[in-house]
Amino acid sequence: MRKMFRWSFVIVLAGGLAACGQTTGDRALSGAGLGAAAGAGVGALTGTSVVGGAALGAAAGGATGALTSPNTVNLGRPAWR
Repeated sequence: MRKMFRWSFVIVLAGGLAACGQTTGDRALSGAGLGAAAGAGVGALTGTSVVGGAALGAAAGGATGALTSPNTVNLGRPAWR
């Protein structure tokens, strides 16, 4: 049960952070970066693999960023544009 809670937390956190940018590519890139950072942080805090957490977070964040619409959640123009 505890392991399921951890993964659910990572996925929800990455999903919440994966909405920066206007284009699908921008949103996927920013979502992957934010998801990787969140996943690594959760991995470090829970004593699991930091690299594994970052990989899972990047995948979840990138997918969420690519699959959401700028009309759903819009945090503005990305810093790299």
